[in-house]
Amino acid sequence: MSGHSKWSTIKRAKGVADARRGQLFTKLAREVMIAVREGGSSPDQNYHLRLIMQKCRDNNMPSENIERAIKKGSGEMTGSTLAEVTFEGYGPGGAAIIIQALTDNRNRALQEIRNIFNRGGGNMAEAGSVSWLFEHKGVITMATSELDAEEVALWAIDAAAEDVKVEKNHLEIYTAPDKLETVRRALEEKDVPIASAELSMIPKTTLNLNEEAALRVMKLLDRLEELDDVQRVFSNVDFSDEVLERLEAQV
Repeated sequence: MSGHSKWSTIKRAKGVADARRGQLFTKLAREVMIAVREGGSSPDQNYHLRLIMQKCRDNNMPSENIERAIKKGSGEMTGSTLAEVTFEGYGPGGAAIIIQALTDNRNRALQEIRNIFNRGGGNMAEAGSVSWLFEHKGVITMATSELDAEEVALWAIDAAAEDVKVEKNHLEIYTAPDKLETVRRALEEKDVPIASAELSMIPKTTLNLNEEAALRVMKLLDRLEELDDVQRVFSNVDFSDEVLERLEAQV
């Protein structure tokens, strides 16, 4: 499991996301709007919208917020014009970082992201110079403290998962993008409590850093995620349990 995914799971478990729930709902609504704009407002016919709506429900987003976002995306209600933008960069220790943003002002988003890179000891990179290090996958994560991880892994593989990584108290399941929903449903039928299921950018190889550099990278990633225009942040760093424990003690 990528360290950043484990860190996100820890924050959810400790309720850190609750303090930013308003911002989270805004970001989810933007994802809904883009999905509707690209594939229509019917979840039955729009696979991407179906995934985003499930993500909204996983995060306890009110149904009226979801419906409002669908109407904005379809043009039934007025809303800001959003563009999908991807930025790339390197953090401390050469960590590769991809930032996916939805913004109504590309220049503002670029400047804010560049400032965070500069303050965090990193730098922006040319388009394509980082993205080739990653591949598009579906990812399902869960805590396994009360589960038989090996049994869940077998269920996932039987349902068409490509790979499963079992670590201390955590399980991460990788699927082809179009198999994410299939595997998720199969696990839900087994009453497996899923923490998250979403499309992600997975590093082809991971980078191990010393503790100081790893902590600096994690703080950089957190600052990027706090930006209103930023939807998702991905890194190729494999954060150690020691680093995650230090961060967990701080939240």
